[in-house]
Amino acid sequence: MKENLQYGGQAVIEGVMMRSPRYFAVACRHPNGEIVLKLEDLANSWLARLKWLNRPFLRGTLALLDAMALGIRALRFSADVQLEEQTQTVQQKRINDLAIGSTMIVGLLVGLGLFVALPTTLTQLLPWKHPVLLNMLDGVIRIALFIGYVLAVGSLKEIRRVFQYHGAEHKAINTFEADLPLTMENARQQSRIHPRCGTSFVMVVLILAIFVFSLTGRPPIWIRIPLHIALLPLVAGIAYEAIKFAGKHKGSRFTRWLLAPGLWSQHITTREPEEPQIEVALRALQAVVERERQANEVVSLA
Repeated sequence: MKENLQYGGQAVIEGVMMRSPRYFAVACRHPNGEIVLKLEDLANSWLARLKWLNRPFLRGTLALLDAMALGIRALRFSADVQLEEQTQTVQQKRINDLAIGSTMIVGLLVGLGLFVALPTTLTQLLPWKHPVLLNMLDGVIRIALFIGYVLAVGSLKEIRRVFQYHGAEHKAINTFEADLPLTMENARQQSRIHPRCGTSFVMVVLILAIFVFSLTGRPPIWIRIPLHIALLPLVAGIAYEAIKFAGKHKGSRFTRWLLAPGLWSQHITTREPEEPQIEVALRALQAVVERERQANEVVSLA
């Protein structure tokens, strides 16, 4: 019987990152065909010390910080694996780390510009005067831009492979949560859709933002954009609680209705994986599950 812990993950370059409450593992397919695994303890991370954020409607911010920090580490490791880590010089590794960090920062700034500043700037040009309608139109444009962006990048060959690993990650998690052995046969039969997913989280944030931002009126744009950015942690906190609830009740019809837009959007951000990709996802999940069980056995014997 599986322990009552929630596991999550993320697709990376030719691999999958899996995390549990206390550990995280990254499994990547090396260019020579072998699976390279990295397993780390999260107990000493700086995020583990932000316990005051681990409260309802605050832990959404903690989850975002956690996902960004672990995502950068996982991407850095997966890039090193593909670039033959053992042959890289210290300078090459620093350049690689700087490139990944810079990409994340630029991506964040572009995201804020594209999904926060651009919609409200466009609606500012309309002759309408009703603030609620304008703010709601902001939200509709924001969702359309997000879906268009995902569809566009999903057409790239390299991103399609990442989306396949995303599907493999979901299949592995669904296998575990169905209380089935983590085997290829069981994982193949699972859905590539999962309610507790980053895509669902983003869609819930975008939809909730329509209602929250509609309550802020229509101040000047130089106030409105910073105000919307400042309210994002609140929106993320509410969205996180919704996703957390959905993950615990994913068989519920109400949950599927509540998260329908997010579940639908996962048909864009995931692809049906191949067996080698599922194998990588299972290896990463098996590593953190086994380490959690070992830690629980030590605590039980103490």
